[in-house]
Amino acid sequence: MMDVEGKTIPKLLREKVLKYSDVPAQYSRNNSGEFDFLTFSQMWDCAMNFAGALISHNVERGEKIGLIADDRKEWQQASLGILSVGAVDVPRGTDASREDLKYILSFVECKICIAETSSAAKKILDSKNDLPALKTLIMFDEPSEEIVSLAKDCEITLFKFDKMLEEGKKFREENSGKVESELEKGNWDDVATVIFTSGTTGTPKGVVITHGNFLSQLIEVTDRIWLRPNERALCILPVWHVFMREVEYVILSQGCALCYSKPIGSVLLGDLTKLNPAILPAVPRVFESVLEGINRKMRRAGGITLAMYTFFVHAAILHSRMHRKLFRQNIRFRKEFMPFWWVILVLPWLLLWPIKLLGNVLVFKKIRAMLGTEFRAGVAGGGAYPKSVDEFFWAIGVNIVEGYGLTETSPIVSVRFIDKPIFGSIGTPLYGVEARIVDMEGNVLPKCQKGVLQIKGPTVMQGYYNRPELTAKAISSDGWLDTGDLAIIGMGGELKILGRVKDTIVLRGGENVEPIPLEMKLTESMYISTAVVIGQDERNLGALILPNQEELVLWAQSNSVKFDSFEDLVKTQEAYQFIDGIVRETICAKNGFRAFERIPRFALLSKPFEVGRELSAKQELMRYKITELYPNEVKSIFRE
Repeated sequence: MMDVEGKTIPKLLREKVLKYSDVPAQYSRNNSGEFDFLTFSQMWDCAMNFAGALISHNVERGEKIGLIADDRKEWQQASLGILSVGAVDVPRGTDASREDLKYILSFVECKICIAETSSAAKKILDSKNDLPALKTLIMFDEPSEEIVSLAKDCEITLFKFDKMLEEGKKFREENSGKVESELEKGNWDDVATVIFTSGTTGTPKGVVITHGNFLSQLIEVTDRIWLRPNERALCILPVWHVFMREVEYVILSQGCALCYSKPIGSVLLGDLTKLNPAILPAVPRVFESVLEGINRKMRRAGGITLAMYTFFVHAAILHSRMHRKLFRQNIRFRKEFMPFWWVILVLPWLLLWPIKLLGNVLVFKKIRAMLGTEFRAGVAGGGAYPKSVDEFFWAIGVNIVEGYGLTETSPIVSVRFIDKPIFGSIGTPLYGVEARIVDMEGNVLPKCQKGVLQIKGPTVMQGYYNRPELTAKAISSDGWLDTGDLAIIGMGGELKILGRVKDTIVLRGGENVEPIPLEMKLTESMYISTAVVIGQDERNLGALILPNQEELVLWAQSNSVKFDSFEDLVKTQEAYQFIDGIVRETICAKNGFRAFERIPRFALLSKPFEVGRELSAKQELMRYKITELYPNEVKSIFRE
């Protein structure tokens, strides 16, 4: 276990810098597209120089500094500099709306704000009338002429980040020990960041997280997501999300490098083989996309290639199911008589073993090669990880460990162990974290009963910034945080998330339906990209379904369906009937669904969901917006 007690993030990383000074810490692309790296020592110097610049600009301890940027080497340098002088970063991505930035920066009264790009800077400067406290804007990129002019008109002092580093370096030379003195003043309980939630339920709330909240997770999580010094991790997620931020601390604290890439298929796959990372933290959708890409490639190949792939994957999945049953690698909700299962399964398990080994040689090894030569595990977080995707990667020998957390828990509550994962679970709670399940009246339930998940421990936030009434609703007087998630605890203490309390649909007959399991099952079809189950206060469920454009077009062409565009195709009776058949075959008793969970009617959509419209910045569905955005489609589904 890692010793972090009483430290701050800069104090811990300073120890790692002394230990791994010449080890690469950050890989990023240069202007020619090749990767250059900074060592731990070089990264630290940049952070300390920025800290020096902040001191020279009279930044006070506890002051809030906006950090509007995506993941790149300067983000971590800037954040470490801010934390080293006792200030607090307030991060957000460059894709944030002007309204969100105006709300956030005014709410915390930022005097200084960092912006990555000119487009982000413009959104901030356009809101200057609502940001009276803002005096200084620092940019990672070269500011455009428009931004220079706009900043002047707004009476905002504009700095380039590189120039701030030069200024800070000079300050440190002239004021030896000043930055280090400020760093030493830092305490475990100091606020490190205020992260505004992405607003899946309305107005963003500022989650207050301390250094101790972040560091308490490192005590044990490094035993679960373990790395060797000098290894690499590919970074493709927004670092302003607390999941990626904490994972970056996990990586750096083990003497490993952050490699900045993009969640774009061609870029990601190229960087995997170029950089050979040990781990890939990503949202589940990334791993879904990889699987979809593999399946699409095999279908295009067709013939013997497709037949071989399909046969070996099915055999491997079946063998893995038996293996997990025999060796207790599934989450369990009741006692099992293992000799019975050994009698039933050991022979077919042994017979399938050589088939799986042959599949490994002929098929799976080639798929794993796409991930590089050093790949140890993917880390899936930030959303529900589909069972079908989990089964596929488990079967072909690619380890994907699922974790769970919230911004309000800084974020990690639990994560599977890389070396001993339990299928169907998100692992056991971290060291020091308590989890319990309660019913709707707040009564604590025993293991293996479904209810609302509550969390207590050193990772739980301090509260919502300047929103004491919301804090009191979220955290009980004895420290239990209500996650709002439906969950169950298995016999081995592992957690399984079942859905959101607020997502629960109550039908007219009083039946409660969790939409997420239905949606995940529907999207297992190669013809369905997205499904949103609806039906609050209705007689039956309905759904908004976005078909997979490429697959549905191929189906239509092979079945002589006439259409001019994809928008025309989804309006045809043939397309509706085809998808209806898939829905009926999928949501049925055979697959474990009850009669009231069936979907008798739905509407087909033609345009993918967009961040800021149907999706939050974390690509989570904002359900409260769906009926507002698609009133005609919803009306057509539930027309009596």
